[in-house]
Amino acid sequence: MAFDLELEFILTAKPARVMQLLTDTDLIRKWSGGTAILENKEGGRFEMFDGWVTGKVLKTGTNELAYTWKTTEWPEGANASEVHYLLKDDVMGTKVILRHTNLPDEDEMKEHKNGWTDYFFDPMEDYIAVTEKNW
Repeated sequence: MAFDLELEFILTAKPARVMQLLTDTDLIRKWSGGTAILENKEGGRFEMFDGWVTGKVLKTGTNELAYTWKTTEWPEGANASEVHYLLKDDVMGTKVILRHTNLPDEDEMKEHKNGWTDYFFDPMEDYIAVTEKNW
């Protein structure tokens, strides 16, 4: 059985700025509040939330980004999942279509469904609201 999520988020910044917020290590650190690394190239290293999640960049572009995702809490031997972002223009700014595939079990799928809002996109939108007056 596949444990996959498809979620949509609206952010009040233009797609080019949202892509910067997803790929610029310094900006990720600012909005997430934790250490982060994103080498913005295929095969590049990815790490967020003080090392809680790690992976490799699979694809990077102007409106698409994908990387593998594996947390330190998953059982040893669990396969990495994949996170895919597609950014689209929206009247409010950007619609982000997120696909998170190959989660290890139903509990992780449910936790990540909430986690994407609580720990990722809400903090990013808060950062946008406070700092992004010109975007």
